[in-house]
Amino acid sequence: MKYEIKYKPSYSMLVVNLEPNEKIVAESGAMTYMTPNIEVHTRKRETSLLGTLGLAIFGRQSFWVNEYTAANGQGEAGFVSAPVGDIEKLEIKPNQGYIIQKAAYIASTENVDLDVKWEGFTRGLFGQGLFMIKVTGNGTLFINTFGAIDKHVLQPGQSMVVDNFHLVAFSDTCSYRVTKFGGLKETILGGEGLVTNITGPGEVYIQTKNLGEFVEWLWTLLEPRVRARAR
Repeated sequence: MKYEIKYKPSYSMLVVNLEPNEKIVAESGAMTYMTPNIEVHTRKRETSLLGTLGLAIFGRQSFWVNEYTAANGQGEAGFVSAPVGDIEKLEIKPNQGYIIQKAAYIASTENVDLDVKWEGFTRGLFGQGLFMIKVTGNGTLFINTFGAIDKHVLQPGQSMVVDNFHLVAFSDTCSYRVTKFGGLKETILGGEGLVTNITGPGEVYIQTKNLGEFVEWLWTLLEPRVRARAR
């Protein structure tokens, strides 16, 4: 499979070129276009109903994924993510997996597995939660971000603290611990909730924008108009 990520880093689109009978799996609703010879098959994310429901409920991902297969020759398809941001390729190997944010998944080759039975779920102040999905197998994974991607490579024993709303993915060779940001005063007045302390070796991917803060900013613009219309 050949691929190209166009329009980086703000409005990225993934374009894949499939050989005959080659397949790619993508998040439901991610496809923007495809050639007529591509066959689409919709299936549950996992073979087990509980696994699929786990990803849909805890991960807040779609219940379904679409498989795109090139039939009668080569095919092409384009995919985009819901957030305005970037797309990155991660190589998944038997001894090299990743732990990704629940909404970061956009597409993958067919031998990549999303482990919904592994739950790193923590709920902190103000209802802020963290649910990460472990990705294993042997293939290629494409993730999306809100804003640009900031990649860090941690050496053995090297650590960094990442705000949970900015954390996108990290290597499964890393160890991690979810904690509160400072004390109660810092959490309330500093505008932070939970952070993740990640220790290498491995890679860490961070998104430069915070979706929660962006929504709050939009609401400050929309609230006066909403209140005016409600009168």
